[in-house]
Amino acid sequence: MTDLKNAKELLELCRSRNMPISEVMRQREIELGETDADCVDSRMERAWEIMKASACEPVEKPVKSMGGLIGGEARKLADHQKEGKGICGDVLGRGIAHAMAILETNASMGLIVAAPTAGSSGIVPGLLLALQEVYGYSDRQVIQALFNAGAVGYLAMRNATVAGAVGGCQAEVGVASAMAASAAVELRGGSPEQCLDAASTVLMNMLGLVCDPVRGLVEYPCQNRNAAGVANSLIAAEMALAGIRQLIPFDEMLEAMYAVGKKMPSELRETALGGCAVTPSACAACGGCRI
Repeated sequence: MTDLKNAKELLELCRSRNMPISEVMRQREIELGETDADCVDSRMERAWEIMKASACEPVEKPVKSMGGLIGGEARKLADHQKEGKGICGDVLGRGIAHAMAILETNASMGLIVAAPTAGSSGIVPGLLLALQEVYGYSDRQVIQALFNAGAVGYLAMRNATVAGAVGGCQAEVGVASAMAASAAVELRGGSPEQCLDAASTVLMNMLGLVCDPVRGLVEYPCQNRNAAGVANSLIAAEMALAGIRQLIPFDEMLEAMYAVGKKMPSELRETALGGCAVTPSACAACGGCRI
């Protein structure tokens, strides 16, 4: 297999090989990585094990983050839903709780999977775990869907960026949400075209999102934005599965996101010198901010 350069080539491979995005990506890992299928599958299985553990531990045993800005939010959401008070519905309610839990794991020096970054690590597993819990998908089915998410993340890294310091939070949370949306569409039986329509819709909806971490830590507002990313992913997946086409292809939307990111001032690209990070309350929480 010659390596795929963009989403257009990915779709062509899906059509010519009559494969979903996940299997094209899986075969790429086997062929270009010069390894066997068992090795590739076991690595993704291990990633899924870590994702599930990182989503569950903070709910069972809440801990404060290293920076002290978050901790216990996932437990509150889980309890809220158990009491029948949730208003988001089962999939979204579970998804945002899982996503926020993973950010707590990360911020307390726990083991997570960067998907594609630590700051956006809750979105892909948060949504996929929620779908598994609600619809009963097997681990094998979810692991296969992770290859789909990996394909979208790979294209973003190859042709744009997933770094908040380069492209703002639209690059971190935005790309993670695009990965989750695409994987969710495939898991629910959508076509490769629908997967990438969903991914493009997510980037469109999150275009211009800045990276403004309080204290310069991957805690706040990162945790909240992971929850919002799950919601955006679910919205985009629902639209694509309903047959709503995306006017702008994923390749073009990725290029637009990258261009917007490069035009953002440095204060809005992970420096903690703008946005939420310099509000009076944020400065008070970190003992005063340098502006």
